[in-house]
Order: sequence, then C-alpha cells, then structure tokens
Amino acid sequence: MSPFAKRSAWREIGLHLPFLLWLIVLWMLLWGQFTVLSAVTGIAVAVFVTRVFRLPTVELSGRINLWWAAILVVQFLAAVVQGSLGVAVQVLDPRRAPGAAIIAVPLRYADDLVMTHVAVTSSLIPGSLVVEADRDTRTLYLHVIGVRSRADVERQREGVLRWERRIVRALGSPAQMRALRADDRGSGRPGSTAGPASGSASGSASGSASGSASRGEERR
Repeated sequence: MSPFAKRSAWREIGLHLPFLLWLIVLWMLLWGQFTVLSAVTGIAVAVFVTRVFRLPTVELSGRINLWWAAILVVQFLAAVVQGSLGVAVQVLDPRRAPGAAIIAVPLRYADDLVMTHVAVTSSLIPGSLVVEADRDTRTLYLHVIGVRSRADVERQREGVLRWERRIVRALGSPAQMRALRADDRGSGRPGSTAGPASGSASGSASGSASGSASRGEERR
C-alpha cells in the first residue's frame, strides 16, 4: 500500500471514529445500560449501520470547547431528571390531564450535525419527542406534553433553541460560534464570551438564519 493510500485510510478512520463512538453511546443510552454487553452490541450495530447503509462522510466542525461540553453534559443530566419529575407530576395529577401539542422549532445556526444533536437531545429529555425534521428549512417538529397555552408553546420552543445554542458553543463550527456571539451581543444575552479558548479548525460554514415564524402552530 502506498504512503498516500495509507494516509487516506487513516484519515477515513479518523473521520468515522467520532461518529462510531456517538452511535455506540446512543445505543447504550437507548437501552439504558452501560455494560460490556451493551458496548459490544453497540459496536456491532454501529459497524453494521455504517457499512451497510453507507452515507457521505460527515465533516465535523473540527472544534470542541471542553468547558462548554462539560457544562452541556451537566445541563443535560439535570434536564433529564427535571423532565422525569415533571412528567411524573403531570401523569399523577388527578385534577386535569396533561396538555399536549405539536410545535415547530426553526433552528437558527444548525447544519446537519448540530440539527441531529439538537433532535437527539430533545428526544432524550422526558416530555418531548421529535416526530419530524425538515432538513431544507432546518425545522424540528416536536410532540410535547405540559402545554395548555400559547405561552407554554413559546416556553417549549425557547427551550429547544437554548439547547441549540449550548451545542453550538460546545461543538459548533467557528462560523456558527461567530454568528452566535454576534446575536448574543445584539440581544444582551449573557455567556457570549465565556469558556476557555478551544482549538479550532475550519469546518463547514453555516450562516445564522434568523428565527422566523414557525410553520405549523400548536395543534392540540
């Protein structure tokens, strides 16, 4: 094998390795088991999916901020606990049935990778589930419970957008991070300059699309 072929092979492995690791972690989260058996079956499933259902290689942003990534993990775990308690309270409340709705959330900074992270995060938190994703308009459609008014709809929508901002801070491309910081400065939102500097490489640039009016208002 020529040196060029070897470099290409190692580059392909490097590009696929984070995706394989994410599939394994996702498999273990779906089963709720962090055991050797679930890890082994996760590896088998990840290899099978990536080999049989081959897709174009996902180009990662080349940037990760460890500070924001750690905060993201802590916030996610707290949200899972809070969501579980919230769902339990609504289900056990004998006075009224929990309201439910389908809401549309146009993402503002997402490319394919960030959109996938937001969708998975939103679905893993009890009380919400992504039922459709429109790649062309970068819009997620979620079924949520605990919705009884338009204010509740906006609260749920803003919650998803907060997860998008957190994921962009931790894993987004430099272009996405610049757009987020510009919007934070314009709106006076805190956290626009936080976190230790992280190593970055050029990634796929994604312009920030302003949050437009969502298609598909609340449907009871």
